[in-house]
Amino acid sequence: MFLDAVKKTTESNTNELFENGFGSHTAEEVYTKWAQWQPSLISHHGDMCCEISREWVTAMDFSELNGEDVLTGPRWLREKFHWGCSTFPIFWCEAVRKSILDCGALAALAHEVFISRGVKSVRVQLVQKFSKNSTRQWASNWHDGNTQLEWVNEDLIYHEGCAVVLPDNKIKIWDASAGWWVDPKQRNGYGSVVAVRLFASSNNGAETGFTWGDHHLTVNFWQKIAQVSESFAV
Repeated sequence: MFLDAVKKTTESNTNELFENGFGSHTAEEVYTKWAQWQPSLISHHGDMCCEISREWVTAMDFSELNGEDVLTGPRWLREKFHWGCSTFPIFWCEAVRKSILDCGALAALAHEVFISRGVKSVRVQLVQKFSKNSTRQWASNWHDGNTQLEWVNEDLIYHEGCAVVLPDNKIKIWDASAGWWVDPKQRNGYGSVVAVRLFASSNNGAETGFTWGDHHLTVNFWQKIAQVSESFAV
């Protein structure tokens, strides 16, 4: 995988600005901090402690799904685990006992849940734009404000999710931390997605890439997500 590569959906200068009402960032500022990050993993001890824990997750999901469509989002994960700080490596036998998990651990669980249902799934990394006030508040609450947040860069944050693969290599992106499907039609403003990277192997559609709404995403590259502006009647 080209972990340090950057690919944009349109050709432009590397200093292209990302603007959506809360300031501007160049493409380099958006990607560089997280260019070599890989999606979070839940580790396995290779023993029954982790195997039983993983089987508990799949059994719990089967019960919660209760015969519904296998593409139903596993919202029960967000109901069981609150969003917060996780330390890595984290093992299956540890994760299921936690009451708090971060976006990476929740995304890893959701990814495994979809696979256990027989659904093809790939991991997703996102860069989202909020506001400096919000990121400062998260920084003060995270580790009691004593640790620098590597997933925050001014008003941008690094986030993780997973995607399910539909016919014709179309995908839907599931945000396990929020418990909803991410809208591919991104609008300028708070919480908007400005960049996406999909992680997929050659047997998961890497040759042709995937379609997310109107976006064609080449795997294993960061890509800018085009945004639309909303007009408001006065």
